Amino acid sequence: MTATEGGKHAESPCRAREVFARVGDKWSVSVIHLLGSGTMRFTELRRGIDGISQRMLAVTLRGLERDGIISRTMYPVIPPRVDYSLTPMGRTLLTTITNLVDWADDHLDDIVRARAAYDLRSGDTADAAADTAAKGSDLTGWEAEAR
Repeated sequence: MTATEGGKHAESPCRAREVFARVGDKWSVSVIHLLGSGTMRFTELRRGIDGISQRMLAVTLRGLERDGIISRTMYPVIPPRVDYSLTPMGRTLLTTITNLVDWADDHLDDIVRARAAYDLRSGDTADAAADTAAKGSDLTGWEAEAR
């Protein structure tokens, strides 16, 4: 069945974008990847994701929990203890996320070289070099998050 025919598949591209918005952002990818190694507490996740703020991690965890990708377990102890883990549905994403993280690690140097070559061809080397340096540091942060 094609996307232009009726039925469930006709709605897929629009509905898929909604899911991509949740699981495709860099913080969600990082959280899912980290939780692939097991249950973690908030502070462990925060330490494991370079550059994420406490607020952004809380927002990301809440969204992933709402979508059924992670579960949040609160223990009635003092101080309160909260654990996060992947749900069975979230585990089905793990292979895809791991492949994406591995791809990024494998191609980081290629991307940096391609950007440098593009910047040289574009002729706007001052602005392009600054942009490449800034984005290169983002990639380095991504590489650190993936490990």
